[in-house]
Amino acid sequence: MTEKKTNRLANEKSPYLLQHRFNPVDWYPWCDEAFEKAKTEDKPVFLSIGYSTCHWCHVMEHESFEDEVVAKILNDSFISIKVDREERPDIDSIYMAVCQMIAGSGGWPLTVVLQPDKKPFFAGTYFPKESRYGKTGLIDLLNKIIVLWKERRSEINASAAQITQALNETPGRSESSDIPVEVFDTAFSQFVERFDPVHGGFGSSPKFPSPHNLIFLLHYFVNSGNPKALEMAEKTLISMRLGGIYDHLGDGFHRYSTDDEWRLPHFEKMLYDQAMLILAYAEALKITGDSFYSVTIDGIVKYLLNDMKSKEGGFFSAEDADSDGEEGKFYVWTMEELKEILKDEFDNFVLLCEIDERGNFIDKVRGGYTGENVIFLAEPLEKMAGEQGVDPDHFSLKFEEYREKLFAVRNERNRPSLDDKILTDWNGLLMAALASAGRVSKKHEYILEAERIHLFIERKMVTNGLLFHRYRMGDLAIPAFLDDFAFYQLGLIELYRATFDAIYLLRARNYVSTMLNYFLDRKNGGFFQTSELSDDLPARWKDVYDGAIPSGNSVALKVLIALYHYLGEPSFLNHAEDLIATFTKNIERAPFANAYFLHATEPLIYPSYELVITGEADHPEIRSALVELGKPAYENVFVILKDRKNSEILAEIAPFTSSMNVTEGGCFFYLCSNSVCELPVPTAKELFFKMEK
Repeated sequence: MTEKKTNRLANEKSPYLLQHRFNPVDWYPWCDEAFEKAKTEDKPVFLSIGYSTCHWCHVMEHESFEDEVVAKILNDSFISIKVDREERPDIDSIYMAVCQMIAGSGGWPLTVVLQPDKKPFFAGTYFPKESRYGKTGLIDLLNKIIVLWKERRSEINASAAQITQALNETPGRSESSDIPVEVFDTAFSQFVERFDPVHGGFGSSPKFPSPHNLIFLLHYFVNSGNPKALEMAEKTLISMRLGGIYDHLGDGFHRYSTDDEWRLPHFEKMLYDQAMLILAYAEALKITGDSFYSVTIDGIVKYLLNDMKSKEGGFFSAEDADSDGEEGKFYVWTMEELKEILKDEFDNFVLLCEIDERGNFIDKVRGGYTGENVIFLAEPLEKMAGEQGVDPDHFSLKFEEYREKLFAVRNERNRPSLDDKILTDWNGLLMAALASAGRVSKKHEYILEAERIHLFIERKMVTNGLLFHRYRMGDLAIPAFLDDFAFYQLGLIELYRATFDAIYLLRARNYVSTMLNYFLDRKNGGFFQTSELSDDLPARWKDVYDGAIPSGNSVALKVLIALYHYLGEPSFLNHAEDLIATFTKNIERAPFANAYFLHATEPLIYPSYELVITGEADHPEIRSALVELGKPAYENVFVILKDRKNSEILAEIAPFTSSMNVTEGGCFFYLCSNSVCELPVPTAKELFFKMEK
């Protein structure tokens, strides 16, 4: 058997790059050598950006990058570079912004053509191999660029210069660091306008979970009392959990829904979606107390522990949508398969999940019904049981039986591929989510799992005091980006809230100092995505708008405000206010697109306090106070527990607590505002009387 010939990507660690190692295209990873070669040979650079679980990336590879004709054009006339967007979000962000400038939209695979100096002059997304249905094919596109490169270089140079100038432009700052509360109302109104009252979610298909928007709405409900905000969030959370976007057999959420009803998903599963959805369902649980949300969290965590956790303690990035060359093949069922497996129980199962012989979804790509079915619930089991006069527990038990039988058969299929790289930012988000969910649901095992992620990051993602972005198979690489710092710090703060172990505040403070030193734009405000030590891109990018997850600047703002309250360090508040002034004009232009940034500002908009409790956590008065403080109304109370174990470290990092002594067997509550504290009281009753005043 002849061994396949590999290209330069064979030496990479990224699962996405390794998928392309057998392509006849002479791929380079992003490196100086590639750009030097482009300069020496006077060739444009063909840059292709994607990720390992991207369905259309697979399609473009099979159509074009495995094709000898396309490969010859690229190898003869271009220098070709492949980038994993998850490994290099800095490269992806810059050139995705270019694509949105040029094409008006973006997506993956991202296709960009650059000069040898990395300045872009063309950008698009997926291209078929041949032109069809008015869509330019890759072969025609490449041939046109070859002609332009030879005959109209001055136009290319001018275009590249103009695009690069636009990338480096900075938005105007506001003179004020105050965001009016009316901006929250405007964001809420914009969500109301976009809300789908029938199926939940916002806008039409495709529908993304966007959990940060739901977190904003849940907090808006608590702060404003407007029931519509809670209604929209709950309708969306419940509809998603019942729909096919949730994997009813193996748990966890798929990437997004291709229809309005959350029934037909795009089947890839991303770690960051699981983390953000845990956070959203935990907020809903805290507000409503509804066990539906805790059961959903349990399912997501079960999936993560079963399928996404590495033996070393970190969590992998994603699972593919495709298996055996088809999207969703692992997850869908024909009626005949279901009859064979469920036998006499099939008719009952059909009533629950709307199984149809022609299939229960329309495939827009293949056209029409396919004979395949996605498993979803048309209504909550309790509601269906009530309509049929059946005991809800019986319905739940029967559905669990069906799940187990189908799950066992599904596990015999070829699984979608796993992207087993481990990223600091996404693991930081999960750390925050597990700590928050553990605190809200009183499930200590979640908090322990968050602590294990913390240990993994400190042991595997840090070397010589430097935080890194990616770990895979023992290989640590790529200096950390803003998101790595911000999301990890959020995880540390949530771990402190869950455990009151001051080491997490100390670590968060230290990482914030590094973030301020290397990522802060001292001239125009805000944080760059890349460190000032990075110099291999035509611009340093600053994200503020929320995408699939909150922006690094939004999370950094939340961290700075929290640390100001916990540690009493005025410089953190100064940096937070400067961050707000930097982006206020962006926020006011599109409040709903900055939901997490608005959420982060809540402690500055609404009354907030520091509460220092001295004594041991098992003291009855402290236990009683902490239960009450767990309610949504006290979200902006930053609780510091000073016990014998952490007195010394708190005296160092939060000097305003140094005179608050821990007494044997006793406890005191110090209610503070801006680190100025009132006289202490010894009981929870007196504390809450003070707070009500």
